[in-house]
Amino acid sequence: MNTSLSGDLNLYGVFVPTFLVLMAAAYLRKGAIRGVLARSGFYARIWHPGLFNVALYIVVLGSMLALMPGAAS
Repeated sequence: MNTSLSGDLNLYGVFVPTFLVLMAAAYLRKGAIRGVLARSGFYARIWHPGLFNVALYIVVLGSMLALMPGAAS
């Protein structure tokens, strides 16, 4: 897996945007966090679980983007 200067990942000749890869990784991480919160009974205190899940996804994706090297430039 090579990274080009354009911000795309080259997966065996198929160029995939880096943001798409981060979105998929954030979705998987959000699913893991959601599972832990569901098992702990946290969702019983949430008014709108769907809205909370969207906000959680945005926070996870934003934090992954902020921690990515070169994101500040």
